[in-house]
Amino acid sequence: MKNCAGFTLIELMTTLVVSTTLISMAIPSLASLYQAYRADSAIRTIRSTLQLARNSAISYGSRVTACPLQEGICTQDWRIGITIFIDRGDPNTIDGSDQVLLTTDHFHQGDFVTYNRSAVRFQPDGLASGTNGTLRYCPSSVSSEHSKAVIINQAGRIRFSKDSNIRCN
Repeated sequence: MKNCAGFTLIELMTTLVVSTTLISMAIPSLASLYQAYRADSAIRTIRSTLQLARNSAISYGSRVTACPLQEGICTQDWRIGITIFIDRGDPNTIDGSDQVLLTTDHFHQGDFVTYNRSAVRFQPDGLASGTNGTLRYCPSSVSSEHSKAVIINQAGRIRFSKDSNIRCN
């Protein structure tokens, strides 16, 4: 008589059913975790990009603009990414001797990125005069529990918001 080692069909089917059940329970919490990490990563990218813009304004001694650019003009669609440029000519427009310093990748297409203006401008002294506000990032919905924000004040200081109920509308 042969001695066979291995699993029976019943053992395999039982293992598959148990593992499928466990995976189906874990997937919703993984999606939420992914949203939280995506929001955290994006808001940190936004903050560091804005800090670079402010530091560049001070270093170059020139006005520097950070905004979502389409065809050389700042728009309200912050989801397409942020471009930093030295803005010597018309405000919020790349023209003449303006120089692009950095362009970030676009943000996740299902997320919402909002700001109360079409651009953040830093003066040569680092002030954000006239473009202060709160830039919000909401993963998947405008009222996501994982939403984050950065606040830009008149003095040009950029900080994370501590609010727990951030909405992107």
